Amino acid sequence: MTRLRRTASAAAVLAFAAVATAVLGFAGPASAHVTVNPKEATQGGYARVAFRVPNESDTASTVKLEVVLPENAPVGSVSTMPVPGWTVAVEKRKVDPPIEVHGSPITEAVSKLTWTATGDAGIKPGQFQEFPVSMGPLPQVESMVFKTLQTYSDGNISRWIDEPAAGGEEPDHPAPVLTLTPASAPSASASAAPAASAVASDDDDDEGEGAAIGLGVAGLVAGLAGLVLGGLAFARTRREPAAKS
Repeated sequence: MTRLRRTASAAAVLAFAAVATAVLGFAGPASAHVTVNPKEATQGGYARVAFRVPNESDTASTVKLEVVLPENAPVGSVSTMPVPGWTVAVEKRKVDPPIEVHGSPITEAVSKLTWTATGDAGIKPGQFQEFPVSMGPLPQVESMVFKTLQTYSDGNISRWIDEPAAGGEEPDHPAPVLTLTPASAPSASASAAPAASAVASDDDDDEGEGAAIGLGVAGLVAGLAGLVLGGLAFARTRREPAAKS
């Protein structure tokens, strides 16, 4: 019996270790790749996103980041925020047919952004860095895939270029993905609600004014009646003879 209990305990420990290893082994790489944050934006709008870059190396620093914008989803306006210690180079490409931004046709769009560290500004082991970008109007597509290259000071390059898999499983080297959702149009009931409220408000105001006028007339009639009754009583007392003692 004791041997059986020991065997069962050992089996439980091994099973726990296997599960923990599988979970940790899966979560480690998934949490270390380059991502775009937030992960969702609205089609046709402008978005401020940041490419979040963790350092996976134990000995080298990340010194360069190259982000390629998708060719099938050109964006008319792309601007970067200064990152201390880093320079950024912007590459453009021709767009055919042109895309329209604020009523004007745009024949060029940003195709690639490259950040390079200067001096000792690289992303060191155990650290991460964000590279903010503002872009828009966002295209009418379901998602934007940003294929990214992360270069280390020892020459190694992490290629985050794998597009999302059809089955939903995360690839080995996933590219940052920005999901785009359609802009929600106001419903007919929602647009009709303010008008109905306005009509109800007008009716309430009319009813309130009518009630106030009615109260005012009633008060005036009551006041006149009081004056009449008071006058009659005064006249009556003037006609009656004084009582003899």
